[in-house]
Amino acid sequence: MPNEPVLALRGVSKRFGAVQALTEVDLEVRPGEVVALVGDNGAGKSTLVKTIAGVHPIDEGTIEWQGRPVQINRPHDAQDLGIATVYQDLALCDNLDVVANLFLGSEVRHATVLDEVAMEKRAMELLSTLAIRIPSVRIPVASLSGGQRQVVAIARALIGDPRVVILDEPTAALGVEQTAQVLDLVERLRERGLGTILISHNMADVKAVADRVAVLRLGRNNGIFSVRDTTNEEIIAAITGATDNAVTRRQARRTETSS
Repeated sequence: MPNEPVLALRGVSKRFGAVQALTEVDLEVRPGEVVALVGDNGAGKSTLVKTIAGVHPIDEGTIEWQGRPVQINRPHDAQDLGIATVYQDLALCDNLDVVANLFLGSEVRHATVLDEVAMEKRAMELLSTLAIRIPSVRIPVASLSGGQRQVVAIARALIGDPRVVILDEPTAALGVEQTAQVLDLVERLRERGLGTILISHNMADVKAVADRVAVLRLGRNNGIFSVRDTTNEEIIAAITGATDNAVTRRQARRTETSS
């Protein structure tokens, strides 16, 4: 079915010693959909992302990939499925140029020699497809602006042709113009048919590009909302716990049924 989730979490729980970080969390991401994951600090967003990325294997529940249960016990498991994660620290090498950063760990070789021509060609094609504008693919990443560094990190995640991309606070600490550049890129990920999970504290960013908003509170689902049909106040109320959980769960069921 075209509307079938590419990634689904069913009743996922995670514990660290005496701390219950996640409790029976559900989440679905469909192809060509941007799902914003929001919540206060300590709500469980980072833990949930790291369970999907294979950093923290789940204790209970099921992760489904294209409708079938899968085990994600390490980052390579997630990457092999087609899940790419761009963390907030970007993990770029400032002293290397854009091409070297894009292919870091997945270099193209001809026999035993790096194929610099092939990597540069593919880098330019990818950046052009995503409408990413940088002065040159051969300048050191250290010379790029914050927004340019962010889009390079996102582009690097696309080298392996993933089906789902997770973006952890991609617009944090960026200026207005740089934020607009990153949000444009998020929309292009949707146009390419990728499922995108966007973690953000900025409701303006969420409303600008997300299709649905999944709210976590104290490690639990506290509502899944359609951006088009929901006000900022309703989402913030779910984040802060100002609404009755029963109400938000009924809203979540209605959204899931209609989507």
